[in-house]
Amino acid sequence: MPLEHHDLAHEFPEYKDQIHELKMRDHHFARLFNEYEEVDKEVFRIEEQIETTSDEYLEGLKKKRLQLKDELHAMLQKAAS
Repeated sequence: MPLEHHDLAHEFPEYKDQIHELKMRDHHFARLFNEYEEVDKEVFRIEEQIETTSDEYLEGLKKKRLQLKDELHAMLQKAAS
């Protein structure tokens, strides 16, 4: 089964316009967005075995990605309403 990135545009396609808008005008959202993207890329590299690490480190990254995703989703919902 091929691995895939969990970028926000694919995770929340219904918020594509809000993602773009918030990245341009909200510095906090943009910072969280960039952090999410970096964590997602690192998780992908580890899962693809491009990088190696401990299972605990990978699980910590996945939890951080989920926390960032939840926070970004809440911001997107607020912007859409």
